[in-house]
Amino acid sequence: MQRLYDFLRRHPAGVDCFWALVVLGVSIVSDKNPGTRVNGTDNLALILPVVVLLCGVIALRRRAPERMLLLAVALGVAQLALDVSTTPADFAFLVIIYTVAATGARWASRTALITGLSAAPLAQLRWADGELSMGTLIAVTVFQTVPFALAWVMGDSVRTRRAYFAQLEERNARLEKEREAQAKVAVAAERARIARELHDVVAHNVSVMVVQADGAAYVLDTAPDQAKNALETISSTGRQALAEMRRLLGVLRTGEHKEAGEYVPQPDVQQIEDLVEQCRTSGLPVDFKVEGTPRQLPSGVELTAYRIVQEALTNTRKHGGPNAGASVRLVYFDDGLGLLIEDDGKGAPHELYEEGGFDGQGHGMIGMRERVGMVGGTLDAGPRPGGGFRISALLPLKPAN
Repeated sequence: MQRLYDFLRRHPAGVDCFWALVVLGVSIVSDKNPGTRVNGTDNLALILPVVVLLCGVIALRRRAPERMLLLAVALGVAQLALDVSTTPADFAFLVIIYTVAATGARWASRTALITGLSAAPLAQLRWADGELSMGTLIAVTVFQTVPFALAWVMGDSVRTRRAYFAQLEERNARLEKEREAQAKVAVAAERARIARELHDVVAHNVSVMVVQADGAAYVLDTAPDQAKNALETISSTGRQALAEMRRLLGVLRTGEHKEAGEYVPQPDVQQIEDLVEQCRTSGLPVDFKVEGTPRQLPSGVELTAYRIVQEALTNTRKHGGPNAGASVRLVYFDDGLGLLIEDDGKGAPHELYEEGGFDGQGHGMIGMRERVGMVGGTLDAGPRPGGGFRISALLPLKPAN
């Protein structure tokens, strides 16, 4: 039985042909017994072509429902006009009405409904029984109309259910695509954030290590103690860079347990002073001041402030020249945190612009602007009159949760 069921599901056209043959056989058997007819002619030359064509309607209803509907309507009109007796093949009218209502075009569905509701009244007018009362005639007509109406209602319900399921599938597919797009956007944003973090960590710490290494090589023979201090600074800076890189790369790993002390916490405003001291140790004079009353800041604002100062001082070391100095100001306003980083370097302005200065084409300055934009702040960067570079930023403060 299961194999038969699977076969019928895979070959619906074969099922229609089978039922068409069944209806044809039943109609032929009934035509051989004229006593079973209640109306119409007994001329087989007229009945047989109508029966065969109605069976064809059943067999081809899935392939061409609209055409089969028109053929069925024409055959119904022919039966009325030629006084062809009704046969079991007239069951094809119910089948095609259901099929068109379920799968056919809208105009065909409406046509099927109208012709189905008209079939019984027209048949009663054509083959009226004079012995029936008016009430009985009306009741019989209504009773004969109900199957046509039910066939159309069932087909239209199937159409509605299929359309609903198709809409659900389309919606699910659209939501799946939206989820995939959102996931790709989130991945791209996370990669961009990690790239900015890595840029800040590598650019700052490596520049400190390069400066210290150059200084150690210069005084290695004449001042071994200074060379030793420089090497210790290189070692501690390298360890700090590795710790921060482990923290950043750790977010890319899933299903791994973080060992205690493996990752360092996110930098905050309190660590800016340590950053300034590190720059001083590397040979860059930095004047650092805090104005206003320090307070708790959102973590995103603190990280943004730290990275801006870090990037600005890194650019000063790289492009400010040997005698450059810098100043860092943190100003706590009622509704914002102000940052002002200036240097008096004499390096070529073109180099500063390429690194991400006034034209904003470098990765460093692009990263600054993106960070400030993420917290809803403003950033202004450009050369100072008379030389040097200035970066000012205003980061809005929000109550910490």
